[in-house]
Amino acid sequence: VQLQASGGGLVQAGGSLRLSCAASGGTFSSYAMGWFRQAPGKEREFVAAIEWNGSSTYYEDSVKGRFTISRDDAKNRVYLQGNSLKPEDTAVYYCAASRSRYGSRVGDYDYWGQGTQVTVSS
Repeated sequence: VQLQASGGGLVQAGGSLRLSCAASGGTFSSYAMGWFRQAPGKEREFVAAIEWNGSSTYYEDSVKGRFTISRDDAKNRVYLQGNSLKPEDTAVYYCAASRSRYGSRVGDYDYWGQGTQVTVSS
C-alpha cells in the first residue's frame, strides 16, 4: 500500500486545515487508518485513528474536540480536519495504515506516507 499525504501549510492560530491521505495499491477499505505527527526534536506521536469500517474513531487528548478523522472508501482517502489550531500543533503529519485494528503506537501500523508539514503561527 502506498500512502500520499497532502494539505499541509502555514496557518494562523485559531485557523483550520484539512489534511488528506490518498491510498493506492491495496484494499483500502480493510485497513484501519491513523494520523501521527512529529515535531522537531520530538518523537512521532499519535493524533487520531479510525477503524477499517469507520465505526469508531480515537483521538489523542490534546486534539479532542478540535480534530476530526474521517474516511471515504470510494475515494480511497482518509482525512484529518483540524480546527482551532494552536502553535503546538506545528509538526509533520503522517498518515498510516494498519492491517489489523487501530492502534496508538507507531508499531501498530504497517504502511506510512511521506508526511505533510503543518505550521501554526501565533
